[in-house]
Amino acid sequence: MKQALIILLALAARPTTAQNAWTVQQCMQYAVEHNHEVKQAELQLDNYRVQKTKAVGSFLPYVDAGIGAQYNFGRAIDPETNGYTDVSTFYNGYQLQASLPVFDGFSRLHALKAAKAGELMGRASLRQQQDLTALDVLQAYTNVAYYEGLVSMAGEKVQETTLLLKQTRLLEEVGRKSAADVAQVESQQAEADYELTRQQNLHASALLELKKAMGFPIGDSLSLTPSPSPKERGVESSSADDYCKSNHSPLLGRGAGGEALARYQMEAAKHEWRQARASLFPTLSLSAGLSTTYFRTLHSETAASFNNQFKNNMGEYIGATLSIPLFNRLQTVTNIRKAKNNYKIAHEAYQQRLLELEKLSREAWQDWQGYLKQTAQMEKKVEADSLAYQLTRRQFEEGLSTAIDLHTTGSQLLKSKATLLQCRLMAMVKEQLVRYYKGEQIWTE
Repeated sequence: MKQALIILLALAARPTTAQNAWTVQQCMQYAVEHNHEVKQAELQLDNYRVQKTKAVGSFLPYVDAGIGAQYNFGRAIDPETNGYTDVSTFYNGYQLQASLPVFDGFSRLHALKAAKAGELMGRASLRQQQDLTALDVLQAYTNVAYYEGLVSMAGEKVQETTLLLKQTRLLEEVGRKSAADVAQVESQQAEADYELTRQQNLHASALLELKKAMGFPIGDSLSLTPSPSPKERGVESSSADDYCKSNHSPLLGRGAGGEALARYQMEAAKHEWRQARASLFPTLSLSAGLSTTYFRTLHSETAASFNNQFKNNMGEYIGATLSIPLFNRLQTVTNIRKAKNNYKIAHEAYQQRLLELEKLSREAWQDWQGYLKQTAQMEKKVEADSLAYQLTRRQFEEGLSTAIDLHTTGSQLLKSKATLLQCRLMAMVKEQLVRYYKGEQIWTE
């Protein structure tokens, strides 16, 4: 009954474990949704949108209303006679006015264009931060997968050396092996146990780093699905020119910024420069309004009613204002020069980032192709080292080789397997980098 219950519990636990296994795409998607720097970029994008709304609002008329009340006592001017009086009075005024700039040298138009470029720059910055976060998670995921593979290899090595130690002790009992051979195999087993413990610690540290990069709860368990090899992914490669199209990529590598981000910064700087030049032109604005007042001498019963005064004192006006800039202590000239220099700086930065992107994209493609070739070569080497280890072990069992020879071939096989695993994982990383430099979104299914 107990055995049946254990089997049922084991079968019930299997789907849960498989369901909770995370792929690299799921890890990157989770990180993009929970990363704090991404959320900051989203808020910054909203600020750019607010700036655009403000620029649109500058084309609308400005309307304001005012109400004033004044209590006079002692010597003051009588609003009815414009003469001095020493009685207490109460004065109440109402005003409604509107103004609209008609021409300002197209300053508002360039401000709107700069705000639109700023919004696009915010979108590019958000996209860049999302991709940089995804790349951090990809690197951390690769490290976890690498150490996970080393832990598996170290565990197999422990089992193998344990079995070899039993065989060597049996051979010692029948006189085919010496005590020195047994001691050497025991040393190899201890070394395998040490290596397993060391790789387990490195795997645990890499897993913590992955959780940190993802924004994943540190105390929760996180299991990963094995990464497919390049052959299983069906990778096809042709030439660097097919993959490295810098003019289509909106991004650059870490620390260099994005191509689209630099381009929109240049556009915003250009319109800010034109906006600064607009201050050289005269400005024309129209205004209109109406106002009315209510006046009352306190302790007097002869004052007109509020309704009559509000209607009779009503006045309207309309006007136009032309402002011609003549001299403002060279502020306009210096602002124009500074804005022009900022535009030139942004243009040079954009050209520099295009060159950097071309270099980085071609390097990523070359590294990808190199790791694909190294993977194929290491697969052949692992097969050869595995055959050499099996032959050396058989010779050791027959007394034709020493434990040192067995240890040497075993270490060489383990090193080859680790290198093969590294090549496969790096080929996957470089493939994602090639997609990244092409402008593809790498963190979605």
